[in-house]
Amino acid sequence: MNASRMMTAVLLICLAVLSVLSLFVGVIDINPVSLLTGDLEQLEIFLISRLPRLLAILCTGVGMSVAGLIMQQLCMNKFVSPTTGATISSAQLGILLALLFWPGSTLWGRALFAFAAAILGTWIFVWFIQRIQFKDVIMVPLVGIMFGNVIGGITNYLAYKYEMTQALSSWLVGHFSLVLRGRYEIVYLVVPLVILAFLFANHFNIVGMGRDFSKNLGVPYNLVLFAGLTIAAMITASVIVVVGSISYIGLIVPNLVAMFKGDKIRGTLVDTALFGAIFVLVCDMLGRTVIAPYELPIELIVGIVGSILFIGLLFYRLKNGRKAVRLGGLGTSGCSVTASQAASSLEGGDLS
Repeated sequence: MNASRMMTAVLLICLAVLSVLSLFVGVIDINPVSLLTGDLEQLEIFLISRLPRLLAILCTGVGMSVAGLIMQQLCMNKFVSPTTGATISSAQLGILLALLFWPGSTLWGRALFAFAAAILGTWIFVWFIQRIQFKDVIMVPLVGIMFGNVIGGITNYLAYKYEMTQALSSWLVGHFSLVLRGRYEIVYLVVPLVILAFLFANHFNIVGMGRDFSKNLGVPYNLVLFAGLTIAAMITASVIVVVGSISYIGLIVPNLVAMFKGDKIRGTLVDTALFGAIFVLVCDMLGRTVIAPYELPIELIVGIVGSILFIGLLFYRLKNGRKAVRLGGLGTSGCSVTASQAASSLEGGDLS
């Protein structure tokens, strides 16, 4: 087993162990013996709360990490993510519009508004940065943050004007405390969207090399670009509708994985998804245990850990650029995909 597969296997084992532990962490003590002996009360808590919460956590970690990876690859910038690309802010605006114009809407109705707003906001952001002549590594995410703040300002203005602040508050801060059976199933949309991202990973890799390179290989640049952004936006909106805003996951996780495995999306997508799920799961378990029996929102824990890691990544990228950390035979340069590799990928080759 080579180093790359070893890393994937370790992440998978860690995720499995943490997932089992997560099922038994909470205010009410649940033990495996009671579940196996048929304790109805504990079995009900397990099926209605603990299991749905775990599934929502896994979908959130996998989805937000993959969404960030797609956006970073397509925008050719390691600091672009749903957080810095205005996708989260746009989804929140969509939810508010659903509350204003369709007060009796179900969770699926609000999701439709969130999908449309997230896709449109992400498209506008990318359309705007494509017209910036000087694309410094820090300039692009700063533009996204400013654009996201503009959308956030509009959202807050409408919420205050129409007295919807309290109704909107559930989606402004991410938390899993309200995830129960029957209220979280929309997040399952992450699964087919991630599979779709994996199928088109090679195309995203080629588009990430630039418009001219894509045209030379016969890849429709704009179609693949906006299809990828649509997938990332829909993943983000699916999570926001159920869990609320969770920052940094799509920014931190792909960068950490890329530091060890390079930037080839097909080769890093699985590890990015696994590490994203582990990251969110660990943060959620910390939130449930730090001040037990009370619970801290996942957004707070991820924000604290993510901000520290973001500063570290900022200094690393400014010093080393896209250079990956070499770990035995694992590390590769972030720009190591050659023209022949890219061309072979369109004929069924693998960029990993």
